[in-house]
Amino acid sequence: MIELRSVEKRYGSVMALRGLDLTVPEGSVFGLIGPNGAGKTTAMLILSSLLARDGGSVQVAGADPQRDPKTVRRHLGYMPDFFGFYESLNAYEYLEFFAAVQGVPPARRRGVVLDLLALVDLSHKADADVNTLSRGMKQRLSLARALIHDPQLLVLDEPASGLDPRARVQLRELIAELHRMGKTILISSHILSELEGICTHMGVIDEGVVKAQGDMEAIRGAFTGSRRVRVRLADGDVDRALDLLGAHPEVAEASVERQRLDFVLAGDDDTSAGLLSELVGAGLTVYEWRVEAAGLEELFLQLTQEEEAE
Repeated sequence: MIELRSVEKRYGSVMALRGLDLTVPEGSVFGLIGPNGAGKTTAMLILSSLLARDGGSVQVAGADPQRDPKTVRRHLGYMPDFFGFYESLNAYEYLEFFAAVQGVPPARRRGVVLDLLALVDLSHKADADVNTLSRGMKQRLSLARALIHDPQLLVLDEPASGLDPRARVQLRELIAELHRMGKTILISSHILSELEGICTHMGVIDEGVVKAQGDMEAIRGAFTGSRRVRVRLADGDVDRALDLLGAHPEVAEASVERQRLDFVLAGDDDTSAGLLSELVGAGLTVYEWRVEAAGLEELFLQLTQEEEAE
């Protein structure tokens, strides 16, 4: 659905994108993660035909957004991180206006608008002025606007920014529903926990370069096997366990809370089994040994730390 190759973008003396490569498969929910200033918004503006690139090639649904923006815009709905509203309109009028702008025939506009209000759970706010809506409701209304022409591809820039926990849950549920409807969705965020559990694919971007990308299993497999281990031990065994584990270079970030020991393990299942066997062999009583796959935060930190070391 999206193919960026060696894309470059410069703002004066600042190189925002440095030969960026990105592939978003059709039908995926692709999370583009990275810190503020990494180049996420610049990449999204370029593929959405809203910003010209300085080099490289871009294909969106088979069209170049710089040479054929009309075709790209027919296939794409874009939701920016900062959205503007005509605050003199109510929610229904706002979507009706954009339906007209997108060329929805007059006979179909009412049905399209009502269906979208129902999809984003705003039917009860159809007559409410836009400026009276909560931030979460405005966010969902902005998403409905991006869907007004039924695009194949949705590009969402920091969609959860500024939302309270309930609104974030509602937004995740809405994204999951859109995915079930067959939409391809590209989401950028610097809040990594917002993407965990909803994305089928992920790309890590930092300093204008995509440093890893692929489906979630491939991304995790590209790292050194970092995972978090939680151990519950008998009274009096925690300090001894901490000393034994501290002698292993693959153990990091060890911490103790009550009788539980947490640490990050850089290694595979055999490494984990070997450590457990060592503790038991030393006479320690281990009530629980739980290994969890690394979360997005740990994966991202590991990748960027490796890049800095290089």
